[in-house]
Amino acid sequence: MKREILGVAFDDLTRQEAAQRGRELLEEDKFHYVVTPNPEFLLAAERDPEFCRVLNEADLVLADGVGVVYSARIMGTPLKGRVPGIEFAQDMLACLDEKKGRLFLLGAKPGVAEEAGRRILERYPGIVLCGTQDGYFKDEENVLLKVAAARPDLLFVCLGAPKQEKWMARWGRHTGARMAIGLGGALDVFAGKVERAPESWQKLGLEWAYRLKKEPQRAGRMARLPLVLVKAAGERWKRK
Repeated sequence: MKREILGVAFDDLTRQEAAQRGRELLEEDKFHYVVTPNPEFLLAAERDPEFCRVLNEADLVLADGVGVVYSARIMGTPLKGRVPGIEFAQDMLACLDEKKGRLFLLGAKPGVAEEAGRRILERYPGIVLCGTQDGYFKDEENVLLKVAAARPDLLFVCLGAPKQEKWMARWGRHTGARMAIGLGGALDVFAGKVERAPESWQKLGLEWAYRLKKEPQRAGRMARLPLVLVKAAGERWKRK
């Protein structure tokens, strides 16, 4: 079931349900892409119709951000919960490990994808790391050819929004991958460059606050996020 939140239709799934659906998509012999919108995505999609379209055409749209969950409640269309992109990625890695599948990592600063891949293989030794590419490229077609030549089953695209989502929508079907996931800064987490919030903070929905504590330079971006809740309240009022 889909739930529309400020113009973006989210799949109303628990983490376990999302993992099962992802497993099914990985079994299919065709391309799928997955997006994990947070409140910043919703604000950007409102200003960028192409980005909004790309989000809504994804095979899975998962709520990555407690602000999305709160907005859904305010609008009277509650979601079962959030499905952080990093956790969905871990579930897909576990599935790929069982299948002895092929993984390509695209994005982040030079050297990060390689370190992320090394650590991923330590945890999931059945995976074949078939290639990496940093996100500092200018020729999209050359990168596409590199990915396609590696023949991945699963592709992590970590270029930041909306670039990563538009890249998947434009080029994904030509990569030969069965699934691509837009994951923002996830490679920094997998590489050990960025630490996720402790589980206690995650359970309270305060992962954003922990990240702000660690990266105070993000304060300007974070200050815009309550606007999503205001917009959600306004949307519910209009519906009434």
